[in-house]
Amino acid sequence: MKQMITILGPTASGKTPLAVAVAKRVDGEIISADSRQVYRKMDLGTGKDLVEYEDVPYHLIDICEPGTKYNLFQYQQDFLRAYQDILERGRTPILCGGTGLYIEAVLKNYQLSSVPQNPELRARLEGKSLEELTQMLKELKAKNGSVMHNTTDVDTAQRAIRAIEIEYGSQQAQNSREDNDSSDGIGEGTLLIGVNIDRDLRREKITRRLKARLAEGMVDEVRGLIADGVQPEDLIYYGLEYKYLTEYVIGKLTYDEMFRQLEIAIHQFAKRQMTWFRGMERRGMHIHWIDATLPMEAKVNKIIEIWQK
Repeated sequence: MKQMITILGPTASGKTPLAVAVAKRVDGEIISADSRQVYRKMDLGTGKDLVEYEDVPYHLIDICEPGTKYNLFQYQQDFLRAYQDILERGRTPILCGGTGLYIEAVLKNYQLSSVPQNPELRARLEGKSLEELTQMLKELKAKNGSVMHNTTDVDTAQRAIRAIEIEYGSQQAQNSREDNDSSDGIGEGTLLIGVNIDRDLRREKITRRLKARLAEGMVDEVRGLIADGVQPEDLIYYGLEYKYLTEYVIGKLTYDEMFRQLEIAIHQFAKRQMTWFRGMERRGMHIHWIDATLPMEAKVNKIIEIWQK
């Protein structure tokens, strides 16, 4: 039996309620694999839905302040601490989320180090468009043979600059990938479950959820963050909801423009998530895909059956 269960899938696929249902069956605790849910006060925009966890303990949510820039290196360290703590207490870790890079980094044991900011490089990149930066990143990745930083999380100029900075700092062995022959054995010790949702249903759920979160006060959440002193450019850095909502709040977009552009961006994001997961399979990671439309009990039973084998 594997030590950990990993549940991944695109946005709006129902990962969290499934992870909670599985956790109740296996005495589990959930470790979030979401690059934005780490930030406090960023709730509606990141889709935390903390009420869904009920009484199941969760980790790596609300662990740093909005406006700061959490990164993959920090996530690895934080994940390992949570993972070992859960095991030491005799419970089952359940890794759940949609940030494929974070999931693969901990399962494959990427060898990372903290890459500091490079002021000289940043000065050279200042003023370049997102398209130019994306092309530079693509060329750097090809040169480095890197699987880091696809466009899933690089959707603003600031994030692209940081990705380029990391790639430059990674031309040595510090970001080389290993197939996890280290002592923790997390890659071999996890059952990988993917939540497979039909494209049209996914699009319908994304649009419905976006409307619901706007009705619940997502714009006010962004206004509140800015009122608390978080700079608009720092919110824009986080991409997706925070990028477009901030541009609406500061007057760069009308409400209708914000909604239309954000809806398209989330659909594109979900597609890129699936592209990353398929890439994980090509890189040798076996994902058991489960139909999102099955009844919850059927999905949980299927996962438990696979896990016990």
